[in-house]
Amino acid sequence: MAIAFSKLTRPAMRKLPPGKKLTEHGITFERSAQGDGMFSVNIMVDGQRIHRVVGRDSDGTTRTQAEEFISKVRTDARHDRLSLPKGRKVALGFRAAATRYLERLKEEGGKDLKAKRHRLTLNLTPFFGDTPLTRINSFDVERYKKHRQHEKARKSTVKGETAYKQEPPSPGTINRELAVLSHLLNKAVEWGWLDRRPAVIRRLRENGGRISYLTVEQAKSLLEAALADGNAQIYPFIVIGLDTAMRMTEILSIRREHLHLDRRIIHIPHAKAGTREQPITAHLAEFLRGYLAALPQSIPWLFPSPGAKSGHTASVRKPFRRVVTAAGLDPDQVVRHTLRHTAITHLVQAGVDLPTVKRISGHKTLIMVERYAHANGEHIRSAMDKLEERYRPTG
Repeated sequence: MAIAFSKLTRPAMRKLPPGKKLTEHGITFERSAQGDGMFSVNIMVDGQRIHRVVGRDSDGTTRTQAEEFISKVRTDARHDRLSLPKGRKVALGFRAAATRYLERLKEEGGKDLKAKRHRLTLNLTPFFGDTPLTRINSFDVERYKKHRQHEKARKSTVKGETAYKQEPPSPGTINRELAVLSHLLNKAVEWGWLDRRPAVIRRLRENGGRISYLTVEQAKSLLEAALADGNAQIYPFIVIGLDTAMRMTEILSIRREHLHLDRRIIHIPHAKAGTREQPITAHLAEFLRGYLAALPQSIPWLFPSPGAKSGHTASVRKPFRRVVTAAGLDPDQVVRHTLRHTAITHLVQAGVDLPTVKRISGHKTLIMVERYAHANGEHIRSAMDKLEERYRPTG
């Protein structure tokens, strides 16, 4: 049945003076100071407010197009409801989906829950709000990327400390947020919340920056500063990081039974890419023998923390920053993950083939390892010298 209009008629719109507007049945026609007319809609559908600019009178937009837009939105909403599992009355919004997503992942033993929760709570959920999952399209994802890239300084509070973020996030940071969004949508299909994935998510290019790492001399200075520090756990943490390329959480959650020092292996049951056996150096194996001997036999953890819920240390941020500063380095540039970057970079620069580096680092793909092959590294020049020697032998 067609909607009858008494206010928003063609004669009324033609006579509307500049600066005035007419609104009826969720459609607004407004005359600008320059004389052009603008159609927009403002309606509620399934508890969500839809406010869109449809187009200008000068571009050929008509009231009929605004009516068609409203009809389509309501039809899409009905389709969303019909596609829902039995017992569901309204489409699942992003906010509710994010909460259920984290709950389901916890039940399934999902990885990186703390990071996923942080990215959802701080950025993704505030942006997408209660938008139904079915209506999150590729255009919305592009809007999110632009929003994050041009984000202004904002206030944040972490563990009681207030800070102001002045710079927009890096492409890598945004890509990790997009990875969470992508995983959520994939799981929504898997769990039957969606019948199909609603959006294509394209990551930002990250080629502009170089992974920072420590030189051999800087690594030695860091170890010397750690050995002199009052925290008994920071030196072994750094030694393990530099000699294995293990991630911080992997190091801090090592248990006695995970160590197989005769085989020079550390078993990692919950690595990011799944269970793996981490090779270690002979130096580290010898160091760990002495370190274990100094720990009480009753303590199962390599980095025990009796007051922690998990029983082991969860973070070494403060002592690490203190040691970095004592080594004459910048604690804002040299972070815990720098140890991993350093170990992998030196493996590559030592001429170790990338599949072997991948096996040691625990990366999922070779593409991720290739990022460590810095173009100006000594290993690159050495390789070119070998090529030259093949063509023009000096002997």
